[in-house]
Amino acid sequence: MVRIKVKICGITNASDAEAACEAGADSLGFNFYEQSPRYISKDDAAKIRAAMPPEALAVGVFVNAKADDITHICSSLEFHAAQLHGDESPENLAELARTLVVVKAFRLGSDFNLATLDAYPQAFAFLLDAALPGQYGGTGQTIDWSLAQRAAATRRIILAGGLNVENVAAAIASVRPYGVDVASGLEIKPGKKDHARVREFIHAVRRAEKQLDTSPERSHSA
Repeated sequence: MVRIKVKICGITNASDAEAACEAGADSLGFNFYEQSPRYISKDDAAKIRAAMPPEALAVGVFVNAKADDITHICSSLEFHAAQLHGDESPENLAELARTLVVVKAFRLGSDFNLATLDAYPQAFAFLLDAALPGQYGGTGQTIDWSLAQRAAATRRIILAGGLNVENVAAAIASVRPYGVDVASGLEIKPGKKDHARVREFIHAVRRAEKQLDTSPERSHSA
């Protein structure tokens, strides 16, 4: 059976992390980009990470950070993966991929060329988000699902951008992604999750994945 990975991103506090884990999130995202309204310090992230159940994975989100800093944070906090959400080069990603699982995020505008993904062969997966000037994610805007669907036909795609309880089932049916990523769509305010909406979102994902045609069977795992 196809299982869609669910990442709840922009975790800033222990209460939200606990609620996401209890609801069945596969991974939690911690944003270390200081200009983000969902920024979290390394020390605060460490406290939350220590309280997470072992089966819940932690992902560090970075924007144009130095490779050494990314490696140090992920290693010291025992994070499962690094998500590069800036303008990182293929060389930067390849360096990190020697020791980390790396997800490369791209902001899709109307002129985005999917061939761009081919320049990052060491990426474990690609996160596709909405393009909004001056913002690296967390826009609350949806992307072109047909473009994401074409990408998902041959690559691990994590779908982001404006997902919420109401539209995630349609997004999964259209794109058939490896995973989905949500931050602003489940928030009361930036950095504070609505716990009921988190549960509803994950339930909606689980219902939607049951409707997917499982042939050919996907065998990817993380």
